[in-house]
Amino acid sequence: MYKIGFGYDAHKLSSGYKLFIGGVDIPHTKGSVGHSDGDVLVHAICDAILGAACLRDIGFHFPDSDPTFKGIDSKILLQKVIEMIKEQGYEIGNLDTTVCLQSPKISPFIPEMQKTLASIIGIDENNISIKATTTENMGFVGRGEGISAYAVVMLNLQFESPSEKSYCFTTKITK
Repeated sequence: MYKIGFGYDAHKLSSGYKLFIGGVDIPHTKGSVGHSDGDVLVHAICDAILGAACLRDIGFHFPDSDPTFKGIDSKILLQKVIEMIKEQGYEIGNLDTTVCLQSPKISPFIPEMQKTLASIIGIDENNISIKATTTENMGFVGRGEGISAYAVVMLNLQFESPSEKSYCFTTKITK
């Protein structure tokens, strides 16, 4: 069985913060404002994975009202999400992502992001697509006020978990 999930995240950019994207510290004059380290790409990936497994969203599992997660490295959140889906019998097939950011240009950092994410997720780097785009100076991204990211994931069911706690409902169609 295969399941597809979609994730989206956006964060404000501001001086005095670091800019983490895909688990990599990107040199820039502004960084992502968030309760955690503000890694918009990792957050979108987490939501895509959780959605595919019908496990709600990142805010449900790691709420910004919980001081435990204040300033946490988003790679730790991704590790926890991977553990959750493995308990249900799933593994990641592949990821396809897009980061929307006017500046800085992140293309040179993409191979490092793929390597970082692959080591956490446990899949080959060639199964992690990271694309970058601008918004041609339009909207909050184009004005340099924020960053956003989109992610799509394919989950593969490896085994049926007897303790699956899924929020999704399925219907079997028979002839």
